[in-house]
Amino acid sequence: MDLSRFRLIEISDRLSDDIWDEVRQWSRFNQDTIGKQFTRAADSISANLSEAYGRYTFPDRKRFSYIARGSLCETLNWIGKATRRELLDAQLGDEFVARLKDISFKLNYYIRSLERNPTNPS
Repeated sequence: MDLSRFRLIEISDRLSDDIWDEVRQWSRFNQDTIGKQFTRAADSISANLSEAYGRYTFPDRKRFSYIARGSLCETLNWIGKATRRELLDAQLGDEFVARLKDISFKLNYYIRSLERNPTNPS
């Protein structure tokens, strides 16, 4: 498995950019109510992963990785709301969920690798 620190950031960044592109097309009301929180949650995944990778100590890397995982779960919540409220096409929502599941799998693997070898900054 590719555990490159930048690969995980890259794929989560790409997802948040795609979510941004989708939300930009929504009406102002929908952007203000769901869209802003949806985009912030998605952006927060890669932002916290970046911060985790930049931290020197094992507890800091682990803590920010857990925060990224929380943002991932929040993003899943917003996808569900946006889909139910017909702001997001169900097929696109399913695609976003599949991509988040892939990120989640890789992120959990990364967290476990930190736990096995807390001195390795990878």
